[in-house]
Amino acid sequence: MTTAVAVSRHLHQPLSHLLSGSLQVIPAIKSVLQSLNPQNPRTHQSPNPSILNQFSTCLTPNLVVQVINDLTNPYHSLFFFTWASSPSPNSNLYRHSHFCYIAITDKLLSHKLFSLAADLLKTHNKFSDFMVGKFIKAHGDLGHLKWAVKLFHQVRRGEVGDCLFSYNALLGVLVKANRVSDAWAYFGRIVIKESVVKPDVSTYTTMIRGLYGYCKKGEFGNAMRCFDEMVSGGNCEPNVLTYNALINGLCLNGDVDEARRMMSRMRLSGLRDNIATHTSLLKGYCIAGRSDEAIKHFKEMLNLGMNLDGKSYAVIVNEYCKLGRPDEAVVLLREMREEALIQV
Repeated sequence: MTTAVAVSRHLHQPLSHLLSGSLQVIPAIKSVLQSLNPQNPRTHQSPNPSILNQFSTCLTPNLVVQVINDLTNPYHSLFFFTWASSPSPNSNLYRHSHFCYIAITDKLLSHKLFSLAADLLKTHNKFSDFMVGKFIKAHGDLGHLKWAVKLFHQVRRGEVGDCLFSYNALLGVLVKANRVSDAWAYFGRIVIKESVVKPDVSTYTTMIRGLYGYCKKGEFGNAMRCFDEMVSGGNCEPNVLTYNALINGLCLNGDVDEARRMMSRMRLSGLRDNIATHTSLLKGYCIAGRSDEAIKHFKEMLNLGMNLDGKSYAVIVNEYCKLGRPDEAVVLLREMREEALIQV
């Protein structure tokens, strides 16, 4: 039997046979797609999708998202998504949800298929500010800062409506690339001077994290101004990430006492500190040369039953080594191994 004949027979088996009585729809869909093996629609002719029609009555947004996420080949995901956009028959009146568009966009962007993703979203009239934010982040992750900036300005000109998500994405890209001065300039221009966007908690938190964490000289005054404007202006309430950014910045500067006061302020606001908060404090004590207090705080964390991660242990292991106390460092390393925080 030739390969072509074998594939044809597989594709045209009835649904009941494909599911083998277990109703495993997703594996069956994936199997059909592997046999069809669609490729880039711009360079290859797409196969006939009619064999997928047997699954039309099974379509739900959750199923579509799971199929897209499970498939490793982005062209298979795109082919399936395109078919599911207008299945035949469509007795259930299936329509893609917002999360379906997020799933296919993430899949295509993760494989650097920017133009395919953009064309798809534009065709479906889904090229929104939120989606552009995903494109900006994806370009930023690849170091394409010019493209990230260009995309934001497209949104800013009103091509897709509001631009808060894309603006926040651009700030995040610039901060991650250690271009904090550029991010601060955009903050001053877009938020303060031109009032193009109304900042939200993500906007302020990103700027605070950048000004505190990425500037070598530190921009503590500007970071606190961001925080004060956020609180006093009534624009939005700080969240745990905001406070943790401030606390981490203070600790990196060795100002652990002010960091503790900020943690108290966070608690009074009704927010609960977490492992990241206390790991920052551990680092702050060490940076300030207050090793004994760092070790004491670490033991308090253990006594409180906190589920410590490898970062917390690593700070104290390193401190024990610097203090010439290797035996205690070894004890912690053993605990880390028992908790599966390190591999041996």
